[in-house]
Amino acid sequence: MKITSAEFVLSAFDEGQWPRGGLPEVAFLGRSNVGKSSLINSLLGVKGLARTSGTPGRTQALNFFLLNKRFYFVDLPGYGYARVPREVRESWGQLVTSYLAKREPLVLSIHIVDSRHEPTSLDLQLREWLLAEGRPFLTVATKSDKLSQNELRRNLARARQVLRVVGDGSGGEVVAYSAVTRRGREDVWRAVEEAVTASQKSPS
Repeated sequence: MKITSAEFVLSAFDEGQWPRGGLPEVAFLGRSNVGKSSLINSLLGVKGLARTSGTPGRTQALNFFLLNKRFYFVDLPGYGYARVPREVRESWGQLVTSYLAKREPLVLSIHIVDSRHEPTSLDLQLREWLLAEGRPFLTVATKSDKLSQNELRRNLARARQVLRVVGDGSGGEVVAYSAVTRRGREDVWRAVEEAVTASQKSPS
């Protein structure tokens, strides 16, 4: 997909701030410091559009980016960062859960894990929740350039095992991705394009 325009629209701290109009939305979610912002910037080929930080837990809202005036990327708060105050973690959880459960324009969720580390119980819980809710999603393993081919192959196999990936098409494969080499970029864009196009062909 060719991106002709990409703009930050707003940071939504509650449901009333979510954009109206019904344009398709693709959400990015994963643990804090898993590389969400780097993934988004890499996909768009734009440096710094999505904010990156060396301090996990900085994203506290749903950040909406309008692409080609056609659909949104939505950067969701990271989860699982212990140093964030408990009440803040809980409010993030409520915001994200509400969005994932209620948001009708959401056509695809990109579930991000770190290829260098085994997925956590929170990663598995998220995957199982998406499956239970019938939400289409793709699992992307970032930072693959930091591993040798053998290490990456081994880690991806372990990730599939931990996440109970069965290859039945329901969230199916784990895609290796690198924001540095752009490995996996075409695979992610293909999934995004298919989801956005299918939603725009559906009867309203």
